[in-house]
Amino acid sequence: MRARIYRPARNAMQSGTAKTRDWVLEFPPAEAREVDPLMGWTSSADTQAQVRMRFETREAALDYATRHGIEAVVQEPQARKPNIRPAGYGENFATSRRGAWTH
Repeated sequence: MRARIYRPARNAMQSGTAKTRDWVLEFPPAEAREVDPLMGWTSSADTQAQVRMRFETREAALDYATRHGIEAVVQEPQARKPNIRPAGYGENFATSRRGAWTH
């Protein structure tokens, strides 16, 4: 089974970068999930899909994979565009604003 090593992207709903600095090693699902007809819960017999290991560096993740005989594919992260704005939303309500605030 081939594992994937990657750096997770930031949450699309927030501007913070928490949990995006570590590298993650995870396994793809080996079988499809099934819906239990009685309770409606989704389940699977694949326990490898639950494993998500975090490493500080890409090399540490690769070393772990080679030491344990895990075939791994590394996905390099895409560079984030610099977020440079001359003024933010809060500047609309600044007390030093010269013009009148209008909608």
